[in-house]
Amino acid sequence: MPYTFNPEEKHAKAYSTLPISVKSAELLCRVIRKKPLRRVKRLLSDLESRRRSLGGKYHSNAVSNIKKLVESCEKNAEFLGLDNERLMVHASAHEGMRIRRRRRKGKFGNRMKRANIEVMLIESGRSDRVPREKLKKQMEAKKEDEKK
Repeated sequence: MPYTFNPEEKHAKAYSTLPISVKSAELLCRVIRKKPLRRVKRLLSDLESRRRSLGGKYHSNAVSNIKKLVESCEKNAEFLGLDNERLMVHASAHEGMRIRRRRRKGKFGNRMKRANIEVMLIESGRSDRVPREKLKKQMEAKKEDEKK
């Protein structure tokens, strides 16, 4: 299955078919989409440790699997030399193929759920961006020069 889109910016990808609910996977992907990587990792770890919930639910199976996929994508981005501070997450989930298992009572519980999940880390923002600490030091230096 192809990715949903190919961004023009530098990016890293990870894709997997996971045995999780499509409904909870879509919800999680909607929540983490277009957010910085740092915030997404914090949100997923909070959901996994049950410090935060989404609509009163923790979606523990989906959270643990999507967290692994995000970490894998982060390693791919690191290998490609992308800047960790400027990475934005794009995640999407779609219904995967249905796996049927043989049961003695054939109609009861014979379908297993699967979700196709893709995670992309897209490098966004200005390339000449200066961290806040350096900006503060530069501003302090300018103020000292003005005083002299």
